Amino acid sequence: MSAEGPSPGKDGAAYADRFATETPALLAARSRASRLAGPTPVQPAVGATLAVLAAGAGARTVVSIGSGGGVAGLWLLRGMRPDGVLTALDGDPEQLRAARRAFAEAGHPPGRTRVIFGTPAEVLPRLSPGAYDTVVCTSSPTEYAAHLDAVLALVRVGGTVVCHGLLQGGRIADRSARDEQTVTWRELVRTVREHEDLTSALLPIGAGLLVATRRR
Repeated sequence: MSAEGPSPGKDGAAYADRFATETPALLAARSRASRLAGPTPVQPAVGATLAVLAAGAGARTVVSIGSGGGVAGLWLLRGMRPDGVLTALDGDPEQLRAARRAFAEAGHPPGRTRVIFGTPAEVLPRLSPGAYDTVVCTSSPTEYAAHLDAVLALVRVGGTVVCHGLLQGGRIADRSARDEQTVTWRELVRTVREHEDLTSALLPIGAGLLVATRRR
């Protein structure tokens, strides 16, 4: 055993997911989303972390890149201000339909959510730079990695960008992994870590959360 103590391991991750209690609306959204093609919905512990980050930022304007069937969005809405508006974008119409249903079943009025069909390349240029408190990327990193500059441009000073999925499969930490996808993910992490306007951390929660706050 190392001096740092044992790793939390699978038992710790499972306990963290149980700690993050999900509402009936969230459980229903998760069940629907798990049957759709595309990325697996964020785990409960990841969702709870998103809610905490949104609450800590007093977030009123939030963008979710990848709707995830509404699972991540419901967690974000839990942490956002009551007058906040969540903008969710997705290039998969089935995911968007599931997200709309999830938001409606949870009792969120239409004015609290804005659901947009389209890829990051199509939608991000239409959003206002520096106008958002939090931007969360829950789609596959291969979908948003090429648009990192546009993602970072959306968040205000003091705001936070969150990227999910970069530790999926553990390949980013495997020095022998040289495939194009893994190299792209490493470059994304390095760009955020070395960005002079950002303070960042990579959290081993779920499939990995890269969290960065814009300082200036």
